[in-house]
Amino acid sequence: MPHVLIVDDDPDTREALVSIIAEDGLTTATAGDLREARIQLVRQTPDVVFTDLQLPDGSGVDLFEDLDPRSGVEIVVITGHATVESAVSALKMGASDYLVKPINMQRVRAVLDRLPRAGDLKAQIGTLRGELRRMGRFGLMLGSSPAMQSVYDQVSRVAPTAASVLLVGESGTGKEVAAQTIHELSLRRKHAFLAVNCGAISPNLIESEMFGHERGSFTGADRQHKGYFERANGGTIFLDEITEMPAELQVKFLRVLETGMFMRVGTTKEIETDVRVIAATNRDPEQAVLEGKLRLDLYHRLNVFPISLPPLRERGNDVWLLAEAFLAELNERHGTSKQFPPATKEMLLSYPWPGNVRELKNYVQRAYIMAGADSNTTAAVPLQISLSKPSTGTAVTIPFGTSLAAADRQLILATLEQCGGVKTRAAEILGISLKTLYNRLVEYSDEAGKPQAGEGDAAGEPGEAGEPAAGK
Repeated sequence: MPHVLIVDDDPDTREALVSIIAEDGLTTATAGDLREARIQLVRQTPDVVFTDLQLPDGSGVDLFEDLDPRSGVEIVVITGHATVESAVSALKMGASDYLVKPINMQRVRAVLDRLPRAGDLKAQIGTLRGELRRMGRFGLMLGSSPAMQSVYDQVSRVAPTAASVLLVGESGTGKEVAAQTIHELSLRRKHAFLAVNCGAISPNLIESEMFGHERGSFTGADRQHKGYFERANGGTIFLDEITEMPAELQVKFLRVLETGMFMRVGTTKEIETDVRVIAATNRDPEQAVLEGKLRLDLYHRLNVFPISLPPLRERGNDVWLLAEAFLAELNERHGTSKQFPPATKEMLLSYPWPGNVRELKNYVQRAYIMAGADSNTTAAVPLQISLSKPSTGTAVTIPFGTSLAAADRQLILATLEQCGGVKTRAAEILGISLKTLYNRLVEYSDEAGKPQAGEGDAAGEPGEAGEPAAGK
């Protein structure tokens, strides 16, 4: 059903407009100032906005900045102080009409009659998105498989709302890209999107990074620092590896979600923030709760709308679609026109991709580089992956009575050795964050008094976005 937002500080004007618009079969929401109007915009995108020009906290034209021109929302400006200049200015900024108080209700009906109805507009938008989805594109995400179509359905439903989202999936499945797509399809798209890897920040600094700190609040705090929640006000925060957040910070984080208030480290002054939280984990969240890695109350608060991202091995021909997209991106960036050799497609589709989309992207980049600078037209891009599987007999034997710490160490070092020293792959197999793996290796090195075997990454292994560089 079509929806109209009425923004006016005069209650009588609001009531009159609600009455006449309801008769025309439209739903309405009202606001008395810009602040209330922006809250209503976040709750539901209107098809039409009637806004007074002069409001207690600013001008009605300020709402133009909160609406994406591509959304098709019609704006009608209302004023009791009409001037030619104000009318021309409003129309230039994108207003579809300009009404003068006292409002002629017949004029309002005429405006509504000629405005595109929500059903028509949404049908057009739906058709466009449907075409893009069939081509394998939805927002920033790529893929046309049934598994991804299901993800697109869920994203399209939750993006326009203010609901918290919990993204669950293996490492490398594209959880941050999904979070960015949700942000870009929401009314917060003009504000900041900040991605935070909870496992890559030192436990001693994570509270300061999240909420900020005052000058002198701790050693080294030589200036005031604004945290993620303050910098992302009005926008979206993506918290990756949420189960790696320290338990004591999870309590404070839960309070921010419930009240919208937080305090910088070193002060008792509360700061209000309006952010949408999208969290992600590569663990089973319910198992993480049982293990004490995630508070149950925080899990319920984040799990308002869970979305599971499928591993690449379950996405069929999306592997080839993604590989071609990654190669096209490299060609455009470097002004080349490299192509995959004919046999590559079958090989890529037969590989299980344990590192998911991230591993595929790294492979395409390696293959592109190995082709050489001279092969920029139709030269073959060599395939650099191995399709051989590790021996099924490879195992770690842990005698009965071995301490958990010793078993943990033995399993980590054995897995790292099996992965040829590549920490990123070892962390994925073990189901822990890269930061946790680094910390364990440092502990083992300190205990032995010398570097452990396999402590460096394999030569030539490319770094991955969002992972700590320390220790590499």
